[in-house]
Amino acid sequence: MRILIVEDETAIAEDIAQALKEAGYVPQCVADGEEADFLGFTEDFDAVILDLGLPKRDGLSVLRNWRREGRTFPVLVLTARGSWQEKVEGMDAGADDYLAKPFEMEELLARLRALIRRSRGVASTVVHCGPLMLDTRAARVHLNGRPVSLSPLEYRLLHYLLHNIGRVVPRMELMEHIYEAEAERNPNTLDVLVGRVRRKIGTDLIQTRRGHGYIIECPGENEEGGKAKKGRS
Repeated sequence: MRILIVEDETAIAEDIAQALKEAGYVPQCVADGEEADFLGFTEDFDAVILDLGLPKRDGLSVLRNWRREGRTFPVLVLTARGSWQEKVEGMDAGADDYLAKPFEMEELLARLRALIRRSRGVASTVVHCGPLMLDTRAARVHLNGRPVSLSPLEYRLLHYLLHNIGRVVPRMELMEHIYEAEAERNPNTLDVLVGRVRRKIGTDLIQTRRGHGYIIECPGENEEGGKAKKGRS
């Protein structure tokens, strides 16, 4: 999952980025509203953490512009001011949730998980597909009730595919959402990565669609009794 962090306070941005990495996300940080506005239109993110008090262009203007132009990724707004008027303005501008500074990192992560789940129609922090279980809160995977040891990159790949159950994920999209911005994105390396995950969770779960990408199809029901989510938000 690829997360854009828009925050001009370097220490806060770095702390958030580190927490996101440890939770299995791929963070990208920017420090001003103009760059954030540009990236929101030119890049594909699973969610955005957006501070309101930004240089060059304020966060509310950026958010309004994204929504006006049809950008629908979930946005968690951060602000140091915390007044109810700004909360209302942020929600009216298109924010999906709001968190006032200072905040606890665990609360930020919980709110982010909830936003991503809602955007994909997933009811719980735990995703089931047959004998496979992925716990997004603990960033852990179990197969037939036994823990599966995955590297951070392997976890991100499985996490993204399971949150797109029933949809063929193009190879370029998959690489964009699991590799960090500075990492080399090589299709051959992706094939090797998929092969490693298959060996750990079973060779039949991740299917290849030649010329298109990868897909996980899970015909059963999830843990809440609903059908597996298909398609993207």
